Amino acid sequence: MRTVRSELHRLHFPKGELYGGELVRPFECPERWDYVVEQLQARGYNDFLDPGPFDVELVQRVHTPDFLEFLATAWDEWQKEGMKGDAIPTCFPARRMHHDRRPNHIDGKLGYYSMAIETAIMSGTWRATQSAAACATTAQKLVSEDQVAFALCRPPGHHAGINMYGGYCFVNNAAVAAQGFLQDGAERVALLDVDFHHGNGSQDIFYRRDDVMYLSLHGQPEDAFPHFLGYQDERGADAGEGFNVNYPLPPGTGFSRWFDALQDACHKISAYSPDALVVSLGVDTFEHDPISFFKLKSDDFTRYGEALGRLKLPTLFVMEGGYAVSEIGINTVNVLDGFFGTFG
Repeated sequence: MRTVRSELHRLHFPKGELYGGELVRPFECPERWDYVVEQLQARGYNDFLDPGPFDVELVQRVHTPDFLEFLATAWDEWQKEGMKGDAIPTCFPARRMHHDRRPNHIDGKLGYYSMAIETAIMSGTWRATQSAAACATTAQKLVSEDQVAFALCRPPGHHAGINMYGGYCFVNNAAVAAQGFLQDGAERVALLDVDFHHGNGSQDIFYRRDDVMYLSLHGQPEDAFPHFLGYQDERGADAGEGFNVNYPLPPGTGFSRWFDALQDACHKISAYSPDALVVSLGVDTFEHDPISFFKLKSDDFTRYGEALGRLKLPTLFVMEGGYAVSEIGINTVNVLDGFFGTFG
């Protein structure tokens, strides 16, 4: 298995995020990447590649051009206003306000395009975001050769919608990869999201489509970020009706209940018969993760990796969340070990 990764991820590390009423060190930090690389090397996954170029035409199949232009220029606009800190939105188009009129001022644009205030933009954010998307597309190409690849993306991506960023995400790496498979000839792609948080961005992108089935296991939105999407009755619309599958799970969910949901998702994936599987691999379902409430143990990640391997599908793993930093590498590579134990 080859892993695509880029050191350019280090260009994105804001000064802080608002959490619990305080400005704290971001949970989405560069060490996450380092711990995963360390574990990959320790277990013999030593085939690392740098990503190819950022494919703007492919990314525009997933995100709107105006949104991408905003991401590319936001920091410069923020600086022109004389702002000294990271770019953080302060005003949003809430109920009974205009959602269809984009402001001219950068402060308004930040609120127009964002979903939450924990995700700051800084000088290197756009370059790091481009490198993460390039990791995903480069790894997607490798799957056609080797059947399996890992895109070690940072920043993550599954909260980024058609024209919206947040949840530490700017470009939806997994969605771009799924679109890449379709562009290269696949008729159907399954996108399985095992991150603790619902991938509202991935659902947004594919909700009205039947060429990508989106399935997500996550903390129920009544109790977990992003709160306003991820309910079980959200099943897709128009051509996509029935191709969006949510498994919202309550606080304290342990592996047995979580795995039951995964097995059901695997049955649905098999019935869909996709040409490729993209896994949004968030490992923040871990029992000691600081911003989640599931109770999976490290050995459980190996077990569910085995279940994914039994699907016997060309598979791309795309890194998403996971914030118990010292364990993120162990849990991520446990999934890969389990996968190869049954994939063959």
